[in-house]
Amino acid sequence: MNERRKSLFLERQSYRRRRLVDVIRMLPVLGALLWMVPLLWPTDAQGGVATSKAIIFIFVVWAGLVLASALLTRALARGDAGDDQEVG
Repeated sequence: MNERRKSLFLERQSYRRRRLVDVIRMLPVLGALLWMVPLLWPTDAQGGVATSKAIIFIFVVWAGLVLASALLTRALARGDAGDDQEVG
């Protein structure tokens, strides 16, 4: 009745690859949340934010998402190439 729990061991590369895939999957959610930020800015006549600033913010978020996805995809591809070299 006293069963010992087996320790679940994940290889380092497999674990890192899964976490990278998780981060890549979360990028669209992060982008959607960041694109909603200008909706929270004040809109009254005296302290409102200019539309041009909101457009610049959205463009910077978009460029950041593109850059982040490119870097993460490159890291994922580099990790997969390293796995092939170890096996072969």
